[in-house]
Amino acid sequence: MKTNDLIDLLATGAGPAPRWVEARRLLPIMVLGVGASAAGALAVFGPIPAELFATPAPWIKFAYAGGLAAAAAWLAARLGRPVPRTRAPLRALLLVLGMMGLLATVTLLANPAGERLALVLGHSWSRCPVNVLALSLPALAGALWALRGLAPTRPRAAGLAAGLLAGALGALGYSLACTELSPAFVAVWYSLGIGLAGTLGAVLGPWVLRW
Repeated sequence: MKTNDLIDLLATGAGPAPRWVEARRLLPIMVLGVGASAAGALAVFGPIPAELFATPAPWIKFAYAGGLAAAAAWLAARLGRPVPRTRAPLRALLLVLGMMGLLATVTLLANPAGERLALVLGHSWSRCPVNVLALSLPALAGALWALRGLAPTRPRAAGLAAGLLAGALGALGYSLACTELSPAFVAVWYSLGIGLAGTLGAVLGPWVLRW
């Protein structure tokens, strides 16, 4: 069979390529992932006191983790394509990180030098990153499964994006149980937990996402 005949045969009845495939695979995983992380956080650590919702602390955490989740999901969706264009989602990711870093810096500068270390460490700095990582594991498994059904050609980068997405969802759920108040704490230790999830995704990506 000639090459042109083979191409015509393969193209016959193919129809248009399906749209929004990445969103249809990732969005349910995001909903289930944040639900699992929230349920795990509330079951293990219990909810934060209701009066904390009258302070900016939980809303800052929700905004940071939610913004990172949105940017990481955009990046993961792009990396699920054979020829990904990642500049825009990477900029969005860096913008969220930069805004949280700026808020943390302003908070530290607004307090006396002797109090700044306490603002960074809080009372749970040694547990926070591990908790975020643990709560992100169900979302990480789901995100890798979702990307495996797409066409990633950069499996390590796609695994990293899946891990960052899962870490942000884990942090979002953990926010319902975390009583830390300082944005500096969130900027350092939440980010470390999300970064650990991203690292795990990058390690698993070449194994799970290879064709």
